[in-house]
Amino acid sequence: MNRRTLLGGLFAAASVPALAACGSGITSLDGQGSVGSGAGSSKNGITIGTANFTENQVLGYLYAAVLEAAGVKTTVRPNLGTREILIPALKGGDIDLLPEYQGALLHYLAPKATATEEGEMQNALAIALPQGLQVLPYGMAEDSDAFAVTRETAEKYGLRTLADLAKHNGKLILGAAPEVKKREVGVVGLKDVYGVEFKEFKSLDSSGPLVKGALKKGDVDVANLFTTDTDIQTEGWVVLTDPKNLIPGQHVVPLIADRRADSTVRKALAELGNVLTTEDLTELNRQVDKDKKDPEDVARAYAEKKGLTKGSS
Repeated sequence: MNRRTLLGGLFAAASVPALAACGSGITSLDGQGSVGSGAGSSKNGITIGTANFTENQVLGYLYAAVLEAAGVKTTVRPNLGTREILIPALKGGDIDLLPEYQGALLHYLAPKATATEEGEMQNALAIALPQGLQVLPYGMAEDSDAFAVTRETAEKYGLRTLADLAKHNGKLILGAAPEVKKREVGVVGLKDVYGVEFKEFKSLDSSGPLVKGALKKGDVDVANLFTTDTDIQTEGWVVLTDPKNLIPGQHVVPLIADRRADSTVRKALAELGNVLTTEDLTELNRQVDKDKKDPEDVARAYAEKKGLTKGSS
């Protein structure tokens, strides 16, 4: 799902002003588009946490690269786990910042939320976030969930959309990360919105080698992947369309504790968000997953190439 209507707006207070339109998806390049609940400070450094998949680790190191260029000392704690681990760690002070995705974060905080457009989701996030946390300006890059099948499976069962899955209830096996079994953008939502019931759910990984290997071998019929996964195109897999908009927009958005959200941090991360595209993110993922490069090396090379490590302006 590609949602390219990039409206600006970031607000972390319960009273949310109107969104200002901006072609980059960010209210202002100086990163002042968010209203925090208190004056934060990055003087003592920032600890960045990441989830347990390639792209999120790359984003974490990108955050570190631009923050260090702005004079902020950083520590990256990669591969910590799922959102169910990361959010409590952020609230508890074990980490200060993490790369997030609009729709997925909103559904985690407010499972019944109906917002799907980027600006609306920013407003909804501002209200749903726990006290002490805020989202900063979202960027151009987007990575949505996708439910994919092999071309052979698509032809065998006549699968083109998520709605088509319901025609074969009790016959197909879904492979995904364990948490997808209980998530709205997962087994729960597929049943509620499309009436889909699977024969079996196999707990594997997040768009990683386990779930992709299972799809290739035929051990699962449907796999939950990420749209920036280059294997989708390489393998010729069919991404099932989502006519009822179960899957919300997923622009990358920094989630940070108020205690660290000062103007230096806002500006550095806003500048990154205004440069990093979905195509860039897909390529960075490819370099790590296919070329076996280190995610930190990949992130820092990109930041340098784009002129994001020349120091604060």
